[in-house]
Amino acid sequence: MHLPHGPGRPAGTGRRRAARTAVVLAAAFALLSPPGAAGVASATSQADSAADVSVRVNTQASLGRLSGTARGVNTAVWDSHMNDFGAAALMKAADVGAMRYPGGSYADIYHWQTHTAPGGYVAPGTDFDSFMGTVRATGAQPILIADYGSGTPEEAAGWVRYANVTKDYGAKYWEIGNEVYGNGHYGNGWEHDEHGDKSPREYARQVRAYAEAMKAVDPTVKIGAVLTTPGYWPDGVVGEGDPGDWNHTVLSEVTDVIDFVSVHWYAGGSGTTAQDATARLSGLPGELREVRNQIDRYAGADSPRIGIALTEINTNTGGARLTARPNGLFAADAFMTALENGVFTVDWWNTHNGAGQITTVDGETDYGDMGMLSSGACTGDVCEPAPNTPFHPYYGMRMTGELGSAGDTMVAATSSAQDVSVHAVHRRDGSLGVLLINNDPDAARTVDLQYAGFTPSAAAPEVSRYARGDSGITEVTGGEASASRVTVPPYAMLTVTLEPQAGTGPGASAAGTPGTPKLEAATDTTARLSWEGAAGATRYLVQERDGAYTHLVGETTGTSVTLRNLPPGSTHTVNVLAADASGRLSAPSTPLTFTTGTPPDATCAVTYHHDTSWGNGFVATVTVRNLSDDPITGWTVDWDWPTDRQSVSSGWNATFHQTGRHVRVTASEGAGPLAPDGGSTASFGFVGANDGPNPEPTVLRLNGTACSGG
Repeated sequence: MHLPHGPGRPAGTGRRRAARTAVVLAAAFALLSPPGAAGVASATSQADSAADVSVRVNTQASLGRLSGTARGVNTAVWDSHMNDFGAAALMKAADVGAMRYPGGSYADIYHWQTHTAPGGYVAPGTDFDSFMGTVRATGAQPILIADYGSGTPEEAAGWVRYANVTKDYGAKYWEIGNEVYGNGHYGNGWEHDEHGDKSPREYARQVRAYAEAMKAVDPTVKIGAVLTTPGYWPDGVVGEGDPGDWNHTVLSEVTDVIDFVSVHWYAGGSGTTAQDATARLSGLPGELREVRNQIDRYAGADSPRIGIALTEINTNTGGARLTARPNGLFAADAFMTALENGVFTVDWWNTHNGAGQITTVDGETDYGDMGMLSSGACTGDVCEPAPNTPFHPYYGMRMTGELGSAGDTMVAATSSAQDVSVHAVHRRDGSLGVLLINNDPDAARTVDLQYAGFTPSAAAPEVSRYARGDSGITEVTGGEASASRVTVPPYAMLTVTLEPQAGTGPGASAAGTPGTPKLEAATDTTARLSWEGAAGATRYLVQERDGAYTHLVGETTGTSVTLRNLPPGSTHTVNVLAADASGRLSAPSTPLTFTTGTPPDATCAVTYHHDTSWGNGFVATVTVRNLSDDPITGWTVDWDWPTDRQSVSSGWNATFHQTGRHVRVTASEGAGPLAPDGGSTASFGFVGANDGPNPEPTVLRLNGTACSGG
């Protein structure tokens, strides 16, 4: 993000602290107020009506464990309310574990020692020590952005020394700059950068210098490099003189010195409903998977050490539809979606931001403010509520805290309805939390709950609700939901907490949880996996996940297994479970995702080359060779796109046809044969479109035969 609303400072900074604190305390007490008019249907009434949504939760399919930094927020030195006691109290109540500082693009003009940002406004009381007081009051960890745009490695190292040696703050996570790819190198610049060379190669060189200087002071700090989000400008754009686009150039030179990468994600669009934002959110898993693919490519076996931090997220980068209920539903969905797809922290932009465009959404005033809490600012004669009054996104984030906390395991869950989202967490105490989000503004949705790997007790579940009429997250009592069915009001969120039946689940097993599987080697049809053994285990089961379903693909009494008969170029996600002597299963390991290769001794070879890209489109050339002993006349080339948002727009030297993700290319009429033994080649090209990431196909087939290369 760039700057706060307003010409140089946020509106409303002159409010008296005493009045502000009183209002914040009143808002905090309001979280305990009685529920509003919205309700949860009783178990009796549910039995009389058919469910219109089916949800399946599989506790044997782990999506990873929640970290202590899972829920995060951004803070900014221009925010005079940043260190209010009430703000810290609200963030602590929401189990916020990460706070990012000093504030988006301000990071590249901010000098920590003098607490100045030349060209920008710095509010009183927002210096580093004051910020750390808020971090400690919240119980969070700082994520600090070293000044790349106008700073030096020596200045950053001095900050590390002050933070971790002089003050013993234990600041672990340090990013090198903010959105550095926006420094003008690709023609569009918003990020301050005083380096003469603004290329990704120079940024990579500087990251190495920053990392060396900072780790010389404290070897335990974690260094983060800035990447673009796949599918978002300038992803895929290659600047003049660069060897590749931003991500590939940077990663090719820094994976040995960094510990995480930082990406930002804004849904964009102009829709006003929760369904609009949720539709765009559906692309985030693929985008995060492509970030991991890029890290895998350059870090190899060291890839699991490098984390992914989503350090800014919101629906839009300004305008309206930001404080109203749809963005609260989006916030809950977005936090969990990102965490389930390999991110260790999700940091909402922003804590306070300032009023923008005033609109009415769902019968409420939307202040066009990207903050979770009000700053008390005004647009014209329309003013926000008192500072630190929570907006709907705050309650969306807080609802994810109802679902689970650090160390709990996210598990697979699917919904049969596009407008009902579901997320589930298997907690360390054996209970299961299920978060249901109804994005339909008009209709309540009755949900049937089904489980795999979990047997609920006969006790009525606990239900937390945030719906129209609720002044905060409301505990619903009186047995108004069952373990098998619950009704979610319109535009509402429910967290259902279920206890396990006695003697069931991982808690009843004498086997501990296996370590995360590692890919030791892969061919086109096999994959060898290994993992750390678990105490009490007599055998191990390797299960592959497909949505919320799993199937057994390997079993062994040891701690390694080779999976066979896998299709070339196929992607698989697996967990390992341990069984004790009685056959009772442990909790699943964290997952491993891997892709098989192409056959090295195939009777054909293919090269797929991205010639140029421009964010949402590209040009590619494909060349095939026949390595068999016989000529081939009338060839076809087939592939499947890795995502459903890739397509062929037009092409040449062949005929193209696409159905879903599948593309078939047929030789042009009159094309000559492909000579045997690689004696000739056939080449064709096409213009493609991509709405999101643009990974290359993992395998191409000539007349149905998987080819080597790619």
